Amino acid sequence: MDLMFFYSLRNLLTRRLTTGLTAAGMALVVFVFASIVMLAEGLKKTLVDTGSYDNVVVIRRSAVSEVQSGIERLKASIIETQPEVAIGEDGRRLLAKELVVLITLEKKKSNSPANVIIRGISGSSLELRPQVKLSAGRLPRPGSSEIIAGRSIVKGFKNVGLGENLYFAMRPWTVVGIFDAGNTGYSSEIWGDVDQFMQAFRRPVYSSILFKLRKSSEFESLKKKIESDPRLTLEAKREADYYREQSEMMAKFLRILGQSLTIVFSIGAIVGAMITMYSAVANRTGEIGTLRALGFNRSSILVAFLMESLLLGLIGGFSGLFFASFLQFITVSTTNFQTFSELAFSFKITFEIIYKSLLFSLVMGFIGGILPAFRASRMNIVEALREQ
Repeated sequence: MDLMFFYSLRNLLTRRLTTGLTAAGMALVVFVFASIVMLAEGLKKTLVDTGSYDNVVVIRRSAVSEVQSGIERLKASIIETQPEVAIGEDGRRLLAKELVVLITLEKKKSNSPANVIIRGISGSSLELRPQVKLSAGRLPRPGSSEIIAGRSIVKGFKNVGLGENLYFAMRPWTVVGIFDAGNTGYSSEIWGDVDQFMQAFRRPVYSSILFKLRKSSEFESLKKKIESDPRLTLEAKREADYYREQSEMMAKFLRILGQSLTIVFSIGAIVGAMITMYSAVANRTGEIGTLRALGFNRSSILVAFLMESLLLGLIGGFSGLFFASFLQFITVSTTNFQTFSELAFSFKITFEIIYKSLLFSLVMGFIGGILPAFRASRMNIVEALREQ
């Protein structure tokens, strides 16, 4: 078996040009496959990392997102008095009543409009999100027309730099701070005082309530209590689960797109591999006859040519993954289908993506090489030696 492996490897090295071109085609397919799956994984990780397992999001029943939700003040007060809500060191409940709306801002590079999330925050909003750090300026003063912008918003949109003014909801707003929430969805938001936003947008209700659990194990009982209360018509979700659901639609779309493109491109790559291997069989007819005369059986010839095709696929797989790995340094911005707002996130490569990409490249190599390998193994020894 070792002899046949080195025989296959030597033949690939001998035909450098055809090997390189065929492997490049397979590498392109693996690159497309890996990059789109990495994009979906990056979106999912960005949103999942946004949420905390010990935090609970309460929204209106049947609302898909905070943007579509509405919670009256009386209902918010009922939630606030639940004993399962954690209490901070200062004696206040770790609970934030928030407003989430969309506004349109102009992008820096394309000058095109895009939806951006405006989040009205209250006292415990920052304490409930320890991943959010103020990187420049200061926090907005309660009761003022001051806002802070996420790092991705400042990077991608106009008029949101420190000290600049934005005009929305019939009022000017001053950017007094810039915050960094890492690779989470919060970096793609603008925050300000919830009461000021409710007045400006003429919204009499909150969008959501976020609070920290006193004990994580109390979630199920609290969820049942909230959702069974006929006065509330609300539903409770762990914050991590809520943001995981927010990524599902977009991630599913990206995966379907990736699979569709991969199938189309892989057909071309498989045909290219098949042509390469048929050509190798035709050019080495005498060589095959000599191997058979030396005692190598049909299965050995079959394995040798199939191994050659698999090596070709593996070279393409590693090459495609190598170039796809550099996409991790790129941040992209797109519309989240759940909230219809702009969301910035990065490509993310995982061990699962690596092994699936390499497995896919081996499958391409196998399909492209199996028929030529059968042809080589079924050659008649006498006729093959005649052509030497």
